[in-house]
Amino acid sequence: MVRAVVLFLVLAVAGCGATAAVSPPPGAVPRAPCRTVSIAVNPWVGYAANVAVVRYLLEHELGCTVIERKLTEVASWEGIAAGTVDVVLENWGHDDLKKKYIDDRKVAVELGLTGNQGIIGWYVPAWLAREHPGITDWVNLNRYAGLLNGVFLDGDPSFVTNDAALVRNLKLNLTVTYAGSEAKLIDAFRAAEAGRTPLIGYFYEPQWLLSEVDLVRVRLPRYTPGCDADPKTVACDYQPYDLDKIGRKAFVDSGSPAASLIKNFTWTNADQNAVARDLTVGRMAPDAAAKRWLDAHPAVWKRWLI
Repeated sequence: MVRAVVLFLVLAVAGCGATAAVSPPPGAVPRAPCRTVSIAVNPWVGYAANVAVVRYLLEHELGCTVIERKLTEVASWEGIAAGTVDVVLENWGHDDLKKKYIDDRKVAVELGLTGNQGIIGWYVPAWLAREHPGITDWVNLNRYAGLLNGVFLDGDPSFVTNDAALVRNLKLNLTVTYAGSEAKLIDAFRAAEAGRTPLIGYFYEPQWLLSEVDLVRVRLPRYTPGCDADPKTVACDYQPYDLDKIGRKAFVDSGSPAASLIKNFTWTNADQNAVARDLTVGRMAPDAAAKRWLDAHPAVWKRWLI
């Protein structure tokens, strides 16, 4: 009996030793604790798709506490300066804000590209372009002003837009009106498609709607670097954007593993559109939409954790 007890204790100690030996390999650097990450959430569903996927990984892989702050683009940069926002996950240009907060005040830093290509432009439904081919060239738009009821439709007033200046400087007989939000802009294009109602408006990629409703881009005067430098005199098309991420410098310098993941985060327009469609058309909860995409693309997101 005594021998059995001794043998049991020896085996138990050996077992504990074996369990303790399961540890990070020699030379591995343990991750710093994540703590809290404050993410700006700008008002379009593509951005929400970014947030859903990044938040899921921050919480489930790194153990972070994530705070979402619903802000406009400009207010997001102001939040970085105030210390209430740690990261902007999809920045559309804003060279003026980069100069102010990165170059001059040095409170923000660039965190690399998202992998998404941002395209802003003027669009009409494809059926309208087929019936009136000239409508896809800005030089002909005054001929169609009556057909369009003199209206050019914009989305959320906080979005990057030169449309009021373009209409004025190109001397077009149109009046810019605002749908009020991305969702209402989408509803307007869907209604124009379903009801065969003429419509011209502001739209952009990446956007899941383009897989459902066929839109044709209107040719504007060609974009050249600097042609949009003065918002009052701009008379050219929008520049194409390589969308990027912006971080609060103190957050990035803190060593948080969240900063590393966000810096490594990169995907395609198709990836973003898939999650955005699940959030809107599929009415999925953000965690569910994120998990669906993550489960289908482990080789992509595991690289973000390196």
